[in-house]
Order: sequence, then C-alpha cells, then structure tokens
Amino acid sequence: MQEANSQGPTERPPLTAKILNEGVVLLLDKPLTWTSFDVVRKVKNTLRPPKIGHAGTLDPLATGLLILCTGKKTKEIDQIQAQEKEYEGTFRLGQTTPSFDLETAVDLEQACDHLTEADIQAAVATFLGKIEQIPPVFSAVKVDGKRAYELARTGQEAEIKAKTVEIKAFELTRIALPEIDFRVVCSKGTYIRSLARDLGVALGCGAHLTRLVRTRIGQYKLEDAWTIAALEAQRPPRPAGEAERPPRERRERIRPARAGLDFYASQHAAPPAASGPDLPLHPEGTPSA
Repeated sequence: MQEANSQGPTERPPLTAKILNEGVVLLLDKPLTWTSFDVVRKVKNTLRPPKIGHAGTLDPLATGLLILCTGKKTKEIDQIQAQEKEYEGTFRLGQTTPSFDLETAVDLEQACDHLTEADIQAAVATFLGKIEQIPPVFSAVKVDGKRAYELARTGQEAEIKAKTVEIKAFELTRIALPEIDFRVVCSKGTYIRSLARDLGVALGCGAHLTRLVRTRIGQYKLEDAWTIAALEAQRPPRPAGEAERPPRERRERIRPARAGLDFYASQHAAPPAASGPDLPLHPEGTPSA
C-alpha cells in the first residue's frame, strides 16, 4: 500500500480497519490465472473493507500490478485508470492463436527463423506514437450490448472497431527466436495481445503473447505491491462471539472465470520458459530505438 515511493515495502503500516475505512490505494501483485474479480473477492474476505473497487482489470493470464481502492479512495479510481501503463513480457513469433495469447490453441504456424534483429527492430519502431488498434475478439469490449468474448466463444461474428491508443515506448530486451522479450509503456485502453498480433502481421510470420507482467500504473510500481501471502497475514482477528466456519467453507478457492483457462491449465504446468537461439543485442543489453 503506497501512494508514492517514499517508503519501502517493509515499512508499510498494517492494514487496520481504521485505515481501510478512511481509504487506501492498495497495490496487489496479481497471481497467474486469477481474475481481477478473484483478487477483489480475496481482499474482501481477508480484510473486510466496507467499500472497495479496482482501478482497471488485468487478464487472468497476466500477472503483476493490480490497484484496489478502499473507502474514500474509491473516488480516485477513474483518475488512476487513466494513467499510463508499463508492461514487460514475451511474444512468440511464427504462431498465431484466436485469442492472441495462450488462452486458445495455436491455429497457424509460419517460419520466422529468417528474421534478423534489424527486421524485428524496424517493425517495432512502426508502432511508436499514436496508432489505431483493434481490440481482441476475446476481450471484454462490448459489441451490440454483449461482451466480445461471449460472442467469440459461441462462434458468432463480432465486428470490433479500431480505437486510437498511444505506444510511448516499445523496447526489446531479449531476442531468442522464436521468442522476443519486450517492455512497453502505453496509454489506457491498449491491448498488448493486439500489439502481438499486429507485430506478427508486420513481420509476416504471425505472433502471440505468452507472458505479460504489468510493472507500473502511473506513479504506482509493482515492486511496492502486496503479495497475496503478505495480504493474508493482515487478516484481522475474528470478532468475539463469531462462530468459526467449517474449514471447507472458510478455505478460499480461486477459480478461473474464463473457459479458455481450462485449455491453458491442460497445456501448461508452469509459465512458459524462454528458449531458442539468441540474437545479439546492443552492449547495454537493450536495443536502441
């Protein structure tokens, strides 16, 4: 819990009922496969704040910074949501999926081993600045009053309009074909999965997102976030006279909200590991623009 970086994570005050009631901006490190709602529910059940909301969702197959606000701080949710975002992750070149990530199976494979670092850097550079981006069909964007992913999973056509987003920074931190690691700083509403699709199109080989970590939202940083385990340690004592529920009812069970995560779980026992031959980067370890 931190509104700036004036104090380190170990100096955070305890999340008492008084602090939560007055209002706090709570930074959480979202685990893989948890939905944003799962995290909100966990905080509700653990800390019992009277009022809570999240400042922007994060896909179940992404990890990293998720911001929750309690009490009077819920009035700042729109302001926090509007701030720029920073991500790190991995694109897999040479393969596409309908969801543009690991939620769905690979539907097309193309060669990518002919690409050079110069080819990839040139394509990356074309996405800097304001661009028109079409959100994924497997997303929460509304089409005729329904969520796009609801239509996609039933095989219905969904025409999603492009919108203007801004890519403020797009850097490659590792090239190990068929994988590339990246850092992106972008405006609100940017879909990194769509960026993977569009980069794959620009390179002529297809691509999809295999790993995504949100590291920053405005001034708020992942390094200052609470882990779920640390949050659990803040659970207040049970009020006197309140009966203890049976273990089965009390135990938290975080269930994936999206059907596609069943496919992910069947294919991946652990987050995907990097592999492939390395291409040289610049001496600093990060390519120049």
